[in-house]
Amino acid sequence: MRSVLTAVLTLSLLFLSHPTWAGELIINYDGSDPAPKKAFEMVIDRFEKKYPDIKVKWNLFDHEGYKTSIRNFLTAEAPDVAAWYAGNRMAPFVKAGLFEDVTDVWEKAGYNESLAATSTSMTIDGKKWGVPYTYYQWGVYYRKDIFEKHGIAVPKTWDQFLAACAKLKKEGITPITIGTKYLWTTAGVFDYLNLRVNGYQVHMDLTAGKIKYTDPRIQKVFDRWDELVKPGYFIKNHATFSWQEALAPMVQGKAAMYVMGNFAVAPLKEAGLTDDTLDFFQFPEITPGLPKAEDAPTDTFHIPTKAKNKKDARTFLAFIGQPEIQTEWNKILGQLPVNNQAIVADDKFLKAGFKILSNAHGIAQFYDRDAPAQMAKAGMEGFQQYMIFPERRQRILKRLDSIQKKVYK
Repeated sequence: MRSVLTAVLTLSLLFLSHPTWAGELIINYDGSDPAPKKAFEMVIDRFEKKYPDIKVKWNLFDHEGYKTSIRNFLTAEAPDVAAWYAGNRMAPFVKAGLFEDVTDVWEKAGYNESLAATSTSMTIDGKKWGVPYTYYQWGVYYRKDIFEKHGIAVPKTWDQFLAACAKLKKEGITPITIGTKYLWTTAGVFDYLNLRVNGYQVHMDLTAGKIKYTDPRIQKVFDRWDELVKPGYFIKNHATFSWQEALAPMVQGKAAMYVMGNFAVAPLKEAGLTDDTLDFFQFPEITPGLPKAEDAPTDTFHIPTKAKNKKDARTFLAFIGQPEIQTEWNKILGQLPVNNQAIVADDKFLKAGFKILSNAHGIAQFYDRDAPAQMAKAGMEGFQQYMIFPERRQRILKRLDSIQKKVYK
């Protein structure tokens, strides 16, 4: 009897001393901006109320800093759940054995049907490696009041878009703002130019390493980019601005458009723009009749292979895919829920995005997610350099060919 009591006491002490056994769930999240932070606080609150025996400890990271630190913590002191992205941004961690197979979560929760839109981007080797919770459209956000003041109609073709830029510049307004300090904003412009000049398959073949950057089809993309860069249609000194800092000229009425994702709406409204002054249109057609594909990056959560509390981590992943959670989450984020049973918020930008994505010929994950990390980094550095020094275009493209050859070897 004494030995039994001793064993029970020992196990009790071990249980109390081990936070994972006590129901602690550690999550690393990269949404330090106000809207993502507020939305995630809501999610954690809902989760803890539904599962009171699980205490969540979440570590908040700056979005850019998170990208450089994730591999370190996945290989060292891994959390139980980690935020990341779908597509090729997920692939290196899967191939390195750093993400857990969560196919069972999808099957038990019925997510093969309700999250079907992102099934392909979450699948490697026939298995699911995470759960998506949001995606969002990209396109052109613009100052509606400025367009109306100067008699500019929403452009639907490339010629109309160039005419709008020329008119704005003549009126002393920078046509397009952009902040390329963190490089990825350049990729948004490149993606849309390539998707509109060459189409979805050529874009996917490029990011898969099957087409060179000096290929005549990609040269045509830069011919169109020249028509924006060389006349000075982008804001000056863009390499010194983050994407957030580049919002200011638009708020101030000094710039009229921004090729950006829907996450820009919240800070633009917080800065004073309204539905009467801010609007959105689909990136215009370039090659007549070419089916339109769109960028719709998908944000996800994963279970690291070295996680200590995988049981509760699976509970969390099953929870965040539910339609009612994704409805409320994306209402705060100002983005679109992935679950097809969720409700899209009563917001003109989201409704426009939902319509565009629902009718898209194809969905790209964004250049730095569709291309391998090393190629994406080099490509975006090249895009930024090109926007500053367009005369170096051929040298830049040849260098990207050289890097591509090494990366895809």
